[in-house]
Amino acid sequence: MAADVILLGGDVISHPGQSMVAIKSGSIVAVGADHEASALAGPATRIIRLQGRTVMPAFQDAHIHPSIGGLAMLRCDLHQVRGVDSLIVAIKRYADDHPDLPWIVGAGWHSTDFELGSPSRELLDVAVPDRPAFMMNNGVHDGWVNSAALAAAGIDRNTPDPPFGRIERTATKEPQGTLHEAAVRLVEARLPPTTRNELERAILLAQKHLHSLGITAWQDAWVTPDVLDAYRSVANRHELTARVVAALWWERNAGPEQIDWMRDARADNATGHLRATSVKIMQDGTIGNFTAAVLEPYLDPEGRPTDNRGMSFVDPSDLHRYAAALDREGFQIHFHAIGERAVREALNALETVRNTNPPLDNRHHISHVSVVHPDDVSRFASLGIVANIQPFWAVDGEEIRVKSRFLGAERAAWWYPFASIARHGARLAAGSDWSVSTANPFEEIEVAVSRVDPSLRGAMEPLLPNERLSVTDALHAFTSGSAYVNHLDQTGAIEVGMWADLVVANRSIVQASEQPIGTAKVLMTMVDGETVYSDPTVEW
Repeated sequence: MAADVILLGGDVISHPGQSMVAIKSGSIVAVGADHEASALAGPATRIIRLQGRTVMPAFQDAHIHPSIGGLAMLRCDLHQVRGVDSLIVAIKRYADDHPDLPWIVGAGWHSTDFELGSPSRELLDVAVPDRPAFMMNNGVHDGWVNSAALAAAGIDRNTPDPPFGRIERTATKEPQGTLHEAAVRLVEARLPPTTRNELERAILLAQKHLHSLGITAWQDAWVTPDVLDAYRSVANRHELTARVVAALWWERNAGPEQIDWMRDARADNATGHLRATSVKIMQDGTIGNFTAAVLEPYLDPEGRPTDNRGMSFVDPSDLHRYAAALDREGFQIHFHAIGERAVREALNALETVRNTNPPLDNRHHISHVSVVHPDDVSRFASLGIVANIQPFWAVDGEEIRVKSRFLGAERAAWWYPFASIARHGARLAAGSDWSVSTANPFEEIEVAVSRVDPSLRGAMEPLLPNERLSVTDALHAFTSGSAYVNHLDQTGAIEVGMWADLVVANRSIVQASEQPIGTAKVLMTMVDGETVYSDPTVEW
């Protein structure tokens, strides 16, 4: 029976000397030399001549926020805007262009553009003086609000900090304009509700962007009921071409009763390319706002210990119970853990799971692993836990230097121990955390290999160079490693019988080259052998 599609004249990664891939009914049926294609082709076979370009397994992102990123693209998108003056100009321009909006809403500002990471309400008043404005930061942990937004939410000097949140305050205890973690919800509750139509548009816009980067599958790391409903609508219309695992959001103020809803959601959302089989537990915050859970106190600007060890959003004893219950129900657990205490708490909970429950193939993983105590590095392998890494953060830039001052010299040697975790035998998966940082896997892989910001090549020393990954290991993290986490075992490699989720790139990144890895470009993306992205400048 003839192939549906044959890729001819390419460089097939992991198959030296092979140049042809044949696809039938969505699966790879042959990998070989060009001369073998004639026996596989028929009158209706589509022949794609690659002219030496590289064929790779498509990328998978194991920790990403497409609905959030898509909404940011639809609103006041600040992710590429740096510097206070530029931010004010961009926000004012957006507000002026949208005079009918009751609120000005956006996202993407960087905490390092502001002293101590906390912009003031007066600054935002300059850009939006006439109505409430709310801007989430690029890390989705802090909100920047103007005076009108504070008034609309009823936040004043007498408003207490909510559990797991903090209202930044001036010397006179007035709200300063920055809200941390759960305090953000005080204003979000007053925002005009996001409609189903907006969420669906956001998902489709994000999907288009991600396909252009060669990403065909992902785990959405923050799925609430409204987002899940939007995914299901898109999937039911057969518009969800990506393979999506929804990590259902664990409400930290609730308990195991929410597992009933999650069980129903899993059953109701096994449709098309959508599955709701993972649960996201955010165990701590972020180092930038001192809410990441650490073992020893943060230091103040003069290097003196404070009384702040960050926040464990779920009490560790409860975490053990919840993890065991979720595991028994067959759910995968997707932990957010940035501080070394949070990483340990997640590992301890999963050790309890391993010691009390029968073995199941749930493939639990811990994302971020930003700071890991040396005693815990080997535990990922010994417990069979996947380290879900975000490579783009692992650079010795201003953000790391500022955070390191508050952590101290000892912990500054524990940043992002990717290679150490891998050397102990643990499996790595990788994600971008987009829209927190770029979703481009080539740029992410470059940083995993170099530990240098691509925008500062040649002008920056690598961050802890012993933690650099090989190109092969970094590529596997973004392909087979993430496929493993997503239970997509028929993807992540180019082999006969695997699903034809493929990327055609302009060049190989595994062969030695003077060109930086991050400058490689995706020219075509396939899901099940169907083209979901094609570079409009390339004639096939």
